[in-house]
Amino acid sequence: MTAGFALQKAIYETLAADPGLKALIGDPARLHDGRPETAVYPFVSFGDARETRVQGADALAEHDIRISIHSRYDGRREIAEISERIIAALEAAPPAPAGFRLVSLAHVSTEVFRRADIDAHQGLIRLRAATERLA
Repeated sequence: MTAGFALQKAIYETLAADPGLKALIGDPARLHDGRPETAVYPFVSFGDARETRVQGADALAEHDIRISIHSRYDGRREIAEISERIIAALEAAPPAPAGFRLVSLAHVSTEVFRRADIDAHQGLIRLRAATERLA
């Protein structure tokens, strides 16, 4: 398993177990790997991700992770509440990727924008992480 996939799986497990997030997006948590064709709003999906090996340190990898929040609420409040909960959940219970050590995980930015094509708001959380392969 790649470090990136192990990290995504660990993030998923952390978020799926968070009672505060489940109160906002449903229980079981509506977390998806990509955007489902038929979805109940609000929901969270994993978006683009990039994994880069650290030159000279084969066991280390840097990660750029995108998590999207999708809402049909008329306004930005729901996106803001869900994004704040996601960040708080990851800070309170840092993910533990199988076979890797999480060196760092940081919230880089959050964007909120209106998607006129699907009559919804979307939030985009960008995270930066570093992992080290365990021996």
